[in-house]
Amino acid sequence: MPPSGRDPAADAALADFLEAVRVEDGLARSTVAAYRADLVQFLDWLGPNGLSDLEPDAVVDWLGDLRANGARETGVARKFSSLRRFVRFLVAEGRLKRDATALFDAPKLPKPLPKALTQEAMERLLACEHAKDDAWRLVRDRALLETLYACGGRVSEVVGLALDDLEPTLRVVRLFGKGNKARVVPLGTRAREALTAWVEGPRRELLGHEKQPRVFLSVRGRPLSRTAAWRCVHEAAAAAGLGHTVSPHALRHSFATHLVEGGADLRSVQEMLGHASIRTTEVYTRLDGDALLALHRLHHPRA
Repeated sequence: MPPSGRDPAADAALADFLEAVRVEDGLARSTVAAYRADLVQFLDWLGPNGLSDLEPDAVVDWLGDLRANGARETGVARKFSSLRRFVRFLVAEGRLKRDATALFDAPKLPKPLPKALTQEAMERLLACEHAKDDAWRLVRDRALLETLYACGGRVSEVVGLALDDLEPTLRVVRLFGKGNKARVVPLGTRAREALTAWVEGPRRELLGHEKQPRVFLSVRGRPLSRTAAWRCVHEAAAAAGLGHTVSPHALRHSFATHLVEGGADLRSVQEMLGHASIRTTEVYTRLDGDALLALHRLHHPRA
């Protein structure tokens, strides 16, 4: 018998659905159990109203209640997926006239961000001499790493840098982001020194009299590819003892996080990252509890 207050017909429909996904679709026991838990929760919430008159508004209200009660978006997305599959089964079986979930897209989950490196880890990465047996590459890779971290550029923006995008004193650099939209970002002293060493040293020797507008080049004098830039970061991170999972995007995320931890305002960071929306910048610059506590103590008058 179903718990009091729940529609017996809905329980029977659930039992048939679970049997179908187990036998016909061959789903694992754990998957079937997850479906059962999600859908029993929904039927309990639905109560005696049952499924026969299920409306889109009920779906919206249920998802809203889940969020209000602290459910994470990953959990909400999974429960919605369970409900959608259940409802579609019932429509195909002729037990429901329409699919109350058809009007909705699955909840969009935020893309997982790479974890920001600590400032100490960044120092180790930038000081690493992973290509010490290849002098010209050591100079190039150091310039690339320093530039990625100094300006927070996407890897495609940094490898796409042309000499004309460098201000003569190298205090700022011009990046071209999505939609070919240009923005100007400052460079720090270390990045200026590393870029100068590369542009006026091995790069000039590599090209000779040949003209090549791109700043970062391969050993053959061709524009450096994104893949080669990724490889450079991976190799340097591994040599610095940081593992092989550090990517160029992790340097961009670290750039933004370290600025905010240091007290930079989000609007300025948004401008330097080239984000159209401040909400995107907020995602990139999430701070951990220790960082928030330190900022509060530093800036709040009664901390």
